[in-house]
Amino acid sequence: MKEEYDFSEGERGKFYHPDAELYLPIYLEPEVADVLRKLAGEKGVQVDTIVNDWIKKNIALIETLIQQEILIEE
Repeated sequence: MKEEYDFSEGERGKFYHPDAELYLPIYLEPEVADVLRKLAGEKGVQVDTIVNDWIKKNIALIETLIQQEILIEE
């Protein structure tokens, strides 16, 4: 690494895009990935479709349980 860098010709924000979407990589254990690939192949869909569906269903289940817990406490 250099002792000093010259940024006098630099342009602030040149590569900044406020509307850019960030896609986070998700690393699955090999056994989990194998099951998901097999299931996706059988259903004729992409693995990400199955994973997103499962996550959405889990979120809905959690929200339902939270609502039920709130109703019970009242």
